[in-house]
Amino acid sequence: VSGISEGEEVVTVTPTEDQPVSFSKDIKPFREFDRESMQSHFDLWSYDDVNRHAESILGRVSAGSMPCDGRWPDTQVATFRRWVESGKAE
Repeated sequence: VSGISEGEEVVTVTPTEDQPVSFSKDIKPFREFDRESMQSHFDLWSYDDVNRHAESILGRVSAGSMPCDGRWPDTQVATFRRWVESGKAE
């Protein structure tokens, strides 16, 4: 979701309970600002990086400490949690 800056929201469609959650469709739409902020640790647009750090990212977004400029909506946190708990489909 290139071109979205700090303070702007990424509009995501929350998959229903019967729809699978995938990285490319439901998880990858991090803002460019978020990606640049975390680039020294991992790449939020890389499936391999997010997969490797999923538990840590989940802890941070659940606690509201990531992203650094404001808490994710509960539905977005729930979608990330479903992705992690359902096997982290690419």
